[in-house]
Amino acid sequence: MCLQRLLTGAVLVPLFASAQNRSTLPEIVVTPYTTTIVAGGKDTALLKISLLDRQGAPLAANNVVRFSLTGDAQIRSVDGQRPDTAAHLMNGQLWVVLQAGTANGIVRFKVTGDSLQPGSTEIHTIHPGRPHPVTDGPPIAGNAIIREKIIGADISFLPQLEARGMKFYDKDGQPGDVLQIMHAHGFNYIRLRVFDHPEQPKGYSPGKGFCDYGRTAAMAQRIKAAGMKFLLDIHYSDYWADPQQQNKPAAWSGLDFATLKDSVYAYTKGLVAALAQQGTPPDMVQIGNEINHGLLWPDGGITNLDSLAQLLYAGIRGVKDASPSTTIMLHIALGGQNREARFFIDNMLARKVPFDVIGLSYYPRWHGTPDDLQANMTDLAHRYHKYVMVAEYSQLKTVVNDIAFTAPGKYALGTFIWEPLSTWESFFDRSGKATLLLDLYLPIAKKYGVR
Repeated sequence: MCLQRLLTGAVLVPLFASAQNRSTLPEIVVTPYTTTIVAGGKDTALLKISLLDRQGAPLAANNVVRFSLTGDAQIRSVDGQRPDTAAHLMNGQLWVVLQAGTANGIVRFKVTGDSLQPGSTEIHTIHPGRPHPVTDGPPIAGNAIIREKIIGADISFLPQLEARGMKFYDKDGQPGDVLQIMHAHGFNYIRLRVFDHPEQPKGYSPGKGFCDYGRTAAMAQRIKAAGMKFLLDIHYSDYWADPQQQNKPAAWSGLDFATLKDSVYAYTKGLVAALAQQGTPPDMVQIGNEINHGLLWPDGGITNLDSLAQLLYAGIRGVKDASPSTTIMLHIALGGQNREARFFIDNMLARKVPFDVIGLSYYPRWHGTPDDLQANMTDLAHRYHKYVMVAEYSQLKTVVNDIAFTAPGKYALGTFIWEPLSTWESFFDRSGKATLLLDLYLPIAKKYGVR
């Protein structure tokens, strides 16, 4: 997750944000049911256009909205009718079908309307090509047996919040380490993101270096001391990596592909080995963040599936050479997009990329309805016989956990909520006191046997 989704016009509101920065206009939301299509002149992408009020509730309005499109694609239909550049919403929504052209590239689709916040999305058009396996040897991952269920949280913002002086209090008003507080409320796993050089001028934390290796290592010690496990989320960037941006670290720019691949291996092995040497090996590692459009662009972009597979394999080898028992996740931002999730996983398996867990991001505005999430998780588990979990979410907490712990059957692992200390529906108020939202999790843990 990136803190700001520029292309959708949607912003995650931090705990300390001013209400004056929040628009009062209704917002157009574009939910794509696939964001990768084949550039053969026939493939299509289905988009849902909807309208939300300032609280995020659906609006059953009939506004006129206008469409604009750049890239090699065309509008094939609007609500099943002939293509047009404008249409009326019907009870607050309509459906658009885009059809691919023949060129690789990025299609940008934007929807605007009078007195409405615009919405947009990106569709990547690609030629998949014939797959070439990354190895002829036996798989080095993919056979893990994971016995514990997971209620986890990404709280990578914690060192920044504490640096501002924020303290945390349980429901009884007693101060404490937030990790211990969360553990007492049913959480047993923490996710940490790490950047290469976040202190760079264009990095995640210019001049300060939050989420670098040093702070990640210190957090890993706190996590283990609190009796929890941790997932290491390697962004392979100095800045946020997500489906809209997967930029190389500045130190890696200009490297030829062979050197880039070696760098991925050495960097990953070095990170995991250093954590293991201090007694805190990551229990799970995700190779990249929300990588359904690839990583380390342009070399590892989704238009270069063989190169993407090789880079992923280099990272996986690095993990396994440093910590053989650590499990491997591939994290894709496709909670409700089954067709695209299958496309990605099929292409990685065809290239013999080994992994243990399929991690999904699920934010309703981008990834569909809870029913879409449930259908996707059920299908992925049954189709691939892999562990499946929600690696990021925020809203619909009980609903998402119920789906994640049941839909994949015996392959269900659980969830990681994204940054619940200070964004969206926070577990703690402005004074640091625990809110009722934290109370949701102990019953979930007991219901699904999370320890």
